[in-house]
Amino acid sequence: MPRVGCVPTPPTPDLDELLAAAHVVRLPLRVRFRGVTEREAVLLRGPQGWAEWAPFTEYADADAARWLAAAVEAGWGSLPQPVRESVGVNATVPAVPAGDVEQVLARYDARRTAKVKVAEAGQGLTDDVERVGEVRRVLGPRARIRVDANGAWSVDDATRALTALAPLGLEYAEQPCATVEELTALRLALARAGVDVRVAADESIRRAEDPLEVARRGAADLVVVKAAPLGGIARALEIIEAAGLPAVVSSALDTSVGLALGVRLAAALPVLEHDCGLGTGALLAQDVVPDPLLPVGGELTATRADAVRDQVDPERLTAYRVDAERETWWLARLRRAHALL
Repeated sequence: MPRVGCVPTPPTPDLDELLAAAHVVRLPLRVRFRGVTEREAVLLRGPQGWAEWAPFTEYADADAARWLAAAVEAGWGSLPQPVRESVGVNATVPAVPAGDVEQVLARYDARRTAKVKVAEAGQGLTDDVERVGEVRRVLGPRARIRVDANGAWSVDDATRALTALAPLGLEYAEQPCATVEELTALRLALARAGVDVRVAADESIRRAEDPLEVARRGAADLVVVKAAPLGGIARALEIIEAAGLPAVVSSALDTSVGLALGVRLAAALPVLEHDCGLGTGALLAQDVVPDPLLPVGGELTATRADAVRDQVDPERLTAYRVDAERETWWLARLRRAHALL
């Protein structure tokens, strides 16, 4: 892979500047996703435009600090120049009953690729097979379908599940097991069983102390990267280059402001072979901009991503502001994350 260009790391703003720039919001989701029905985020107004800081609430301060570094890069730094204008985007299907699949997919105007959540707590393999089967029925035989287990399966469970799902035609399985060791063992088990499903690493990249261990140990066929959890676009590009594996850029249930950073990462990749998971704005019932960053014809553009970062609506920030207790919680977390930068 060709070397990617570097941009200077911006100086970290003073804590008081970040606190003054922070707006904490809670946005409703259309359907339950990752076990939640609302998404909390901190919007930060920097000299280069709006940025988002929204580490999941269960993440440790060290993780939250990397997300903050990404927000500082977006709001106070400079981003690499895009090498492409348009980025292909997949539809996202939460772990809904099979009967709800068509309604979820109807929110996407182009559906050549879909990511389907599987291994949901309280559900079984039958639910997964029915859900993925319905996605295949709705989208047709030529669509690309990928599944995401968020590391919930053991090696044996993953082997059994992917054997059952493979006949439906999978592009790949994202983070089927939790650890790098398990991913390595799973790839071997699938090969021995003659199951032709590629393995993608997500959490083993973005939450790892050593995000390159996946590549060194041959634990995945491709990597899924998210700009915010990795510390920003520049750091994500470095990791992708060092890993030497095909990359898919994804989101973390972001607002349109956070999604814009993902689009700019995908637009800066020297090589982009897969549609990206940047269409999750369709899962939000409300957003912080009046015209949310949603795919048109199955694509998002770098131009639109840049524009949306100047379109945050102050009235929406007020309407969806969290209560005083949650605001205090987030600002205390911001102080701790800032101390780690």
